[in-house]
Amino acid sequence: MDFINLNNPAIQSIDIEQLLAKFNTKTARIAVIGLGYVGLPLIFALYKKFKVIGFDIDQNKISSLQNNKSYIKNFTDDDIFNLNTSNQFTASSDLSILQQADAILICVPTPLTKNREPDMSYILATAKNISTILRKGQLIVLESTTYPGTTKEVLQPILEAATNLKSGQDFFLSYAPEREDPGNKKFTATDIPKVVGANDDKSRRLTIALYSQIAPEVVQVSSTATAEAVKILENIFRCVNIALVNELKIVFDKMGINIWEVIEAAKTKPFGYMPFYPSPGLGGHCIPIDPFYLTWKAREYDVVTKFIELAGEINSSMPHYVVSKLRDALDDRFAKVLNGSKILIVGMAYKKNVDDIRESPSLYIFKELLNKKSEVDYFDPYIQFIPENREYPKLSHIYSISLTKENLQKYDAVIICTDHDNIDYQLLVDNSKLIIDTRNATAIVKSHTNGKLKDNIVYA
Repeated sequence: MDFINLNNPAIQSIDIEQLLAKFNTKTARIAVIGLGYVGLPLIFALYKKFKVIGFDIDQNKISSLQNNKSYIKNFTDDDIFNLNTSNQFTASSDLSILQQADAILICVPTPLTKNREPDMSYILATAKNISTILRKGQLIVLESTTYPGTTKEVLQPILEAATNLKSGQDFFLSYAPEREDPGNKKFTATDIPKVVGANDDKSRRLTIALYSQIAPEVVQVSSTATAEAVKILENIFRCVNIALVNELKIVFDKMGINIWEVIEAAKTKPFGYMPFYPSPGLGGHCIPIDPFYLTWKAREYDVVTKFIELAGEINSSMPHYVVSKLRDALDDRFAKVLNGSKILIVGMAYKKNVDDIRESPSLYIFKELLNKKSEVDYFDPYIQFIPENREYPKLSHIYSISLTKENLQKYDAVIICTDHDNIDYQLLVDNSKLIIDTRNATAIVKSHTNGKLKDNIVYA
């Protein structure tokens, strides 16, 4: 790696030793911008080592935190109370408080536009906000997933132009991608190695010193673009492999072969294979979105990312496949059509054991069934009602039903979209006329049916 020599007399900049000492002695104050599914876990990793400022423009989040209320399932109200009473944390929507921070970590959303192109509005707005308070000697770290080049080509010019300060000399800038996995209790922010990339040696040294206090290992790469590419690679790897098993699911289904049984046998091989599992579609903030950041950026270099785009097409088609399986099963078994059928969707979250519905395939399936004139309800133990969503405005504030024997018997079919652990699948199997199982969730009740699936279960 081509690192800058700090002894070069041509470099005129402030002394970083004092800031390095603050990170190494844990006397620095750290600010986190964006208190969602990435920012809040990061705060919990930081506050036991540093004084932390949590900043968000969403006053509802700030009020919840100040009143010891959690808005993310991973954390309880007691967790927030302990955070507040630690004397290590301040939640605020006052931008000026960021001037007190020695480091500002950016954890804002990076969604897609309607045209499947990067929506950089949150990063742009955050950069402009920081530029109004940026002072000499601060470290700025972007954690939001984005395309290679964002930190240098988007964030740095805004900060420099508005302040007349120079990155690497007056303030310091780096990229350290978040690796949060909502609902994963085994790997939290303090268990996962941290990748750090910077375009100058001082920024790199400072960022390594900071994250070394909370991460088990810091992996340094040669530039911000390289670090951005690392995160994109991690998510494309999952996207492509999930697309592969989704496609195989359709092929094997035509052959009368259960994809879940195939995967269980294949994963016994101790080398050369890693299990991925089919789904009703991709959800969450990373896997369905991040590959398109790279395909968009690749066009700038006249490169067509056919493999990635094909994987995206396959995964995007899966909710439609689930609806088609439901339609065929209703017709084959009951001579019914979707129009007028009563359907229950089990699970609105995009993955098991979380309360996160971002990009959830359940939302698309819900909308598609309503468009086909079905009567649709949902049950999710973690989502009391569907919050406002710009892509699915008609679903806003629809409430979860109760999962009871009496309620289940009202529906023509149940679609299991999310396999939460705390759902009574035996109750589902025993009281549903038809189950479309997209997650192999009903496999756990086989022992109650003489080792065989009941004939009311269809895999999709």
